[in-house]
Parts: sequence; C-alpha cells; structure tokens
Amino acid sequence: MKDMMTIFRREFASYFATPLAYVFLVIFLVMQGLFTFYVGQFYEREQADLVSFFAYHPWLYLFLVPAIGMRLWAEERKSGTLELLLTLPVNTGAVIAGKYLAAFAFTGLALAMTLPIWITVNWLGDPDNGVIVTGYLGSLLMAGAYLAIAAAMSALTKNQVVAFILAVSVCFLFMVSGLPMVLDTAGGLLPGPLVGMVADLSFLAHFENLQKGVVGLSDVVYFLTVIALWLGINRVIVESKREAG
Repeated sequence: MKDMMTIFRREFASYFATPLAYVFLVIFLVMQGLFTFYVGQFYEREQADLVSFFAYHPWLYLFLVPAIGMRLWAEERKSGTLELLLTLPVNTGAVIAGKYLAAFAFTGLALAMTLPIWITVNWLGDPDNGVIVTGYLGSLLMAGAYLAIAAAMSALTKNQVVAFILAVSVCFLFMVSGLPMVLDTAGGLLPGPLVGMVADLSFLAHFENLQKGVVGLSDVVYFLTVIALWLGINRVIVESKREAG
C-alpha cells in the first residue's frame, strides 16, 4: 500500500508539472459545455435533468481519456525511466495500481469540475438528483474502463501517439459493439449466443442503464470487470518487459 501511494503521489503531481493538465481540463470543460448546452439543446428541451450532459460522455471520453492514459507507460519507456522503475524493489502490481489510480483521480477531478452544471439544473428546476448521482457514477465507471484500456495500450509502446491511436481503436470497439449495425453484421457471421455476448460488451448499453437511474449490479460489475481485466493485461505486458530486461 505504501509503495502504491508513493507511485500515486508521484504520478498525480506529474500531471500538473506541465501546462498540459490545465489545457486538458479547459478543453474538457469547454467541450462538455458545448455538447450539453448547444449540441444537446439544454435550454430548448426545457427539462430539469442532465440527459444532454451525460448523453455525449461516451464520445467525449473516447478521445479525452486515452489522451490521459497514453503517457502512463509510453513516457517512461521513451525517457528510459521504465527500466529504472522496474529494477526498484517495488511490486509490479503496486506500480500499475498507483499509476492507474493517479490517472483515474485526475479524470475524476475533471468530472468533478462539471458539478456547477448540476447546481445550475437545481437552480433552474427540480431535477431527480438520484438519477443524476447514478449518472455520475456510471460516467466515472465508464471513464475508468476507458482508462484501463488506455493504460494497457500505453504499456505496449514508447510512442504516445501510437498508444493513443491503439487506445481509441479498442475503446471504439467496446463502444459500438452493441449498436444495431454491428449486431446485424455479427448476426450474419456468428451464432445467436455469441451475438448476445458481443452486445453485452457495449459500454453504451451499460452506461445507458446507469444514466437513466437504474443501478443494476450487472452494470457495475461489468465496468469493474473490464477495469480489472485490462489492468491484468497491463501487468502481463509490463512483467514481460521486465523479464525481457
């Protein structure tokens, strides 16, 4: 735990060592505002809810979260500090967890900075705050899943751009797997049970349930399983590089 917290503090502080963190937060908030108030027609809908706020999170995260995660390992490899880090008497799992939690905390900070929108909705009307809370929970879990994928992709290469492209590609597949177009195509190639499994992989379907205020255990377990799976893949990649020297 002590090693993990040391890595966590080091990683989290590194986000603010350059202007990039502030640039990211500004871009996130501006994009969030544009999607909510203009694309989502927040005022025109005349409804006190955050449907237009959460509706675009999967697409917004598709590019912004991999941008956070792409540096986690790729930067260490490029600067040559990964070899030094792996020679330290620190458990690999603690390093992976510390790095991931730091990136997750930064993502959570970005999401927390949107709370004024929630306050605005309460000022304008009488929203169902329980639904909004579950929406935030689903958004945070989905961001965590995106981030776990991005971390694993970052461990594959020392090029951050390549890591970003790989992460966006894999996240995109998880996003669209439940769309009718994909399922129709899969239906022509795969048996019914496998098509159902493809549909169950969709981030959109599981996030939609939470966004509507339906806190299903299966949806929470799904996102936690995706996070654990990709962090496990992350560990396998890092340990293979440690053994390779």
